[in-house]
Amino acid sequence: MDSYKKAGVDIDEGNAFVAAIAPLVRTTSRPEVVRGIGSFGGMFSIPADKYRNLVLVSSTDGVGTKVKIASMCGVHDTIGIDLVAMCVNDVIVHGAEPLFFLDYYATGRLRKADAVEVIKGIVAGCRQAGCALIGGETAEMPSVYAEGVYDLAGFVVGAVERDKLIDGASIGIGNVIIGIASNGLHSNGYSLVRKILFEDHAIPLDSTPPELDGQTVQEVLLQPTRIYARSMLNLLRDFTVLGIAHITGGGLLGNIPRILPSKCQAVLHAGSWPRPPIFPYLQALGNLPDEEMNRVFNNGLGMVVVVPAHEADEALNRIGSLGEKAFRVGEIVRRDQNAPAIRIL
Repeated sequence: MDSYKKAGVDIDEGNAFVAAIAPLVRTTSRPEVVRGIGSFGGMFSIPADKYRNLVLVSSTDGVGTKVKIASMCGVHDTIGIDLVAMCVNDVIVHGAEPLFFLDYYATGRLRKADAVEVIKGIVAGCRQAGCALIGGETAEMPSVYAEGVYDLAGFVVGAVERDKLIDGASIGIGNVIIGIASNGLHSNGYSLVRKILFEDHAIPLDSTPPELDGQTVQEVLLQPTRIYARSMLNLLRDFTVLGIAHITGGGLLGNIPRILPSKCQAVLHAGSWPRPPIFPYLQALGNLPDEEMNRVFNNGLGMVVVVPAHEADEALNRIGSLGEKAFRVGEIVRRDQNAPAIRIL
């Protein structure tokens, strides 16, 4: 007799998974959460007295082929942090406080132990960001995903007052560009990373190249994406932040222009910030030109913030006091016709 389980979908395992993660999810709760997980939809009540002219900001993202590194290493408790980071870092650039998060976990066959580890990471990420995990979907699709393979997607909603919305429109000539350090690759460029390290050079995951300062390749590649939400919200309370760019897919060259008015050019000074060791290591191994490094990777800057020149020094001090490493990396100049939106000198 045929059954759903014989077809590759184990309902009992799925139910056991939900029961196992429920206590974890509850640790991310906020007062606005109406009900915990288990309903058909997650519910979140926005207090009417908190906002006068509310704007909701949403983002959805994944972790790309970094999920393959997690599977190769059998380490699943950090990739969820990456998932949350990639989403909340996108809404905080608009000044929005992350409110709630949902995840999508798709796999060929549900392995409860691995999936619980993934959710532990998502929970950790939500707690770092201050947002509630209010729901998600676990999809078991044996005809789509191979045995032992899974993929992740996330979705976040944030809120901001309309008059505090940040979109870069107020950026002007003479503003200062502050770079906030990344802690490594974050979650971008891993297809190129895997090609260089594993296909071209067969670098073992447990090796400790001297260029990586004593860390193994695995440790460096699985370093979770930094979550900047709380630091940025603190900065926004007291400073005139004109624009913020999350340095995600597309690197410095692709993301900074997204916030610039058409008459403005961002000039960054190479060498004004340190690069984590993985970047020069990859550049040398892959014989990558500087332009490719800046187009693919964050190259050491996870966030870029534009402020008025007279606030730059105090803003740098504040960011440093919040546990971030920040650097004055450039300025905004007039953009000539047909000139690129960004130059790195």
